[in-house]
Amino acid sequence: MQYVPNVLFGLILILGLGFFTRNVIRLKRNIFLGKDVDVSDNKPLRWKNMAKIALGQTKMVVRPIAGILHIVVYVGFVIINIEVLEIIIDGLLGTHRIFSGLGTVYNVLIASFEILAFLVVVAVVLFWIRRNVIRLKRFIKPEMEGWPKKDGNLILYIELVLMFLFLTMNAADFQLQQIGADHYAQAGSFPISQFIAVLFQGLPEATIIGIERTAWWMHIVGILFFLNYLYYSKHLHILLAFPNTYYGKLTPKGQLPNLESVTNEVKLMMDPSADPFAAPAEDAPVPEKFGASDVTDLSRVQLLNAYTCTECGRCTDECPANQTGKMLSPRKIMMDTRDRLVEVGNNIDLNNGIFQDDGKQLLDDYITREELWACTSCNACVEACPVSIDPLSIIMDMRQYLVMEQSAAPTDLNNMMGNIENNGAPWPFNQMDRLNWSKES
Repeated sequence: MQYVPNVLFGLILILGLGFFTRNVIRLKRNIFLGKDVDVSDNKPLRWKNMAKIALGQTKMVVRPIAGILHIVVYVGFVIINIEVLEIIIDGLLGTHRIFSGLGTVYNVLIASFEILAFLVVVAVVLFWIRRNVIRLKRFIKPEMEGWPKKDGNLILYIELVLMFLFLTMNAADFQLQQIGADHYAQAGSFPISQFIAVLFQGLPEATIIGIERTAWWMHIVGILFFLNYLYYSKHLHILLAFPNTYYGKLTPKGQLPNLESVTNEVKLMMDPSADPFAAPAEDAPVPEKFGASDVTDLSRVQLLNAYTCTECGRCTDECPANQTGKMLSPRKIMMDTRDRLVEVGNNIDLNNGIFQDDGKQLLDDYITREELWACTSCNACVEACPVSIDPLSIIMDMRQYLVMEQSAAPTDLNNMMGNIENNGAPWPFNQMDRLNWSKES
């Protein structure tokens, strides 16, 4: 019977990690529905960007209050979970604070964990106030109604509960050490939880042990729950920020990619010796589709962007089109892309790995044409994103589909492109008449 808790712990651990592995496989499958792109260039710069932006949080502190609070939560949560390793070993082997043999080093670690846990609690409370009391403008946009708002608050509640469980577990442990309970040798330093331990004074030893064991079990189960909840939450960026910043765009922000087929056409037009009526070469690459109308037309990096979106709203906050009352919200573009990708993935799961046409697509069913044409392509959203997401690339690909596949550009733009094709300039004047204005008195 003494090994029952260890077996039970092992089963819970296997179950939790098993569901997490399943979610990772599903996530990878969905991202790989996109088109493959070559991102093998300039690896040193890519590693540098990942270290600075994802690990160093350099773009977060552009807005100091939110940035510093986020760093506290991020660093605290990551470092505190180092103790999870000790919990796992203790749970499997039936030991208690197996790393306590480190002596002073262990005391310093536990004290650091507690201070960070307290700072995380403070930061989470401030985040909750910013969202629900102050109600910052970027958190009350239309796309943040419903599940996105609930998800943002739910994550804050989960983090609070996990930190309180951690401190309660330590407080009970500290009190048991003070009364000399069996298996609770003097180990660790408790600068925060010692104040909670006062609440346990005078309680029977068995009751305090029950509190300590309950907090211990709930803490590890909560960690496993949080790990699996990430797949359904905007906080997936905790894991994906690293690959996303690595695969981020390296070219200048104003530089847009050219289609090879279009580039070849332009070169042909500029070559005076070329026969404009010659048939294209048999091996000339011809794209199956220009631009993107659904998520499977986008690249894997763009789909990774969608899953990495933190929904912080910095992109929408900086967008000049959004500021002037236009429908466009770069954050909504990314959220819509992710929602459609999840829908496509669920469709595949329900149909034994094969996508069944559902009569829907990203264009029109999720993202409207008005949103796409409101974009000024200024790259303010790309510059503002703290994890190197590029909403503009999706907007431009969908515009390209509208123009090149459907000839559905706005009238003014269609007129301009017609003039360029016929007159070599955006104005409705024949090339021979361009200088007529200079002859006018």
